[in-house]
Amino acid sequence: MITTTSPRGRAFTRGHEGIVLTCYLDSVDVPTIGTGFTMRSAAVRRALAKIRITKLVPGKTKITMAQCDAIFAEVLAAEFEPAVVKNSPADRSQQQMDAATSAIFNLGTGAMGWRWAEAWRRGDVSGAASILGSNYNTAKGRRLPGLVRRRKEEAALFLHGDYGDHRLTKPEGVQRTEQATQPSGPDEVVREVQGLLVKAGFDPGKVDGWMGAKTTAAVLAFQKAHPHLKADGIIGPATIAQLRREAAVAGEATTKSVAGGVAAGGAALATGLPWGWIAAGAAVAVLGVLVFVAWRKRDVIARRFNTWSGREAVV
Repeated sequence: MITTTSPRGRAFTRGHEGIVLTCYLDSVDVPTIGTGFTMRSAAVRRALAKIRITKLVPGKTKITMAQCDAIFAEVLAAEFEPAVVKNSPADRSQQQMDAATSAIFNLGTGAMGWRWAEAWRRGDVSGAASILGSNYNTAKGRRLPGLVRRRKEEAALFLHGDYGDHRLTKPEGVQRTEQATQPSGPDEVVREVQGLLVKAGFDPGKVDGWMGAKTTAAVLAFQKAHPHLKADGIIGPATIAQLRREAAVAGEATTKSVAGGVAAGGAALATGLPWGWIAAGAAVAVLGVLVFVAWRKRDVIARRFNTWSGREAVV
């Protein structure tokens, strides 16, 4: 009976999670370190406590590679592998064990109670793979390209034993460094980063999925403006997460401002107030929403100021 992940399975999970030895905020504001370790996991909390870490502080909390390896192995054995074993058929294959462990490492052990796992327990392997590959790819209501890719690749591993060894686009957690020559096809992770850099006010050149010199320079400039990022010009999980957070903040501010203004204007109109008062009330509502968003995302705004002022902050 298969009860543990294989070396290839662990490499698969780490390829998607990445390895970041300095704490960073993920795309939905959760402090993260190592191979996707967060304080939401009881096993992670116990493992970190052994090395006297009780709180994760972006840009400050650090671990070594040896500690990262040890924590990853401990957390898999203590929390995630047992969850798969307990909630899956006894005749599970190694590829199914590896894919399921990767999925719940990202989604949480509760995911073994979701529809895809229910189908697996019924013996519907194809159905389980189909459900897994097309769902569970959002964070705080936002569909994330990285999660879309990850679920599809986990489904391919689960159903076909495809560990992705020959894919052009490697998992998101694999670092991207500058390439002297253009690859035969675009790297979708690089293409996404290029688009996010444009939105953040940095010029990566053509959005073509090629990690060339201009994209590397844009990544480096972005990192230098962000205190908790290592300024190395390399695309990794922390840099991707910060770019996504900033894009989300811009979208949230716009959406909430418009919604707040419309709601305030509608309420004032319903009470029969003069148009001048209605306009003033809507403006105040919009300002209030912007202040709220600015306070909640103050770290992002501080880093935007670093970009505008040319200030460099290196971890």
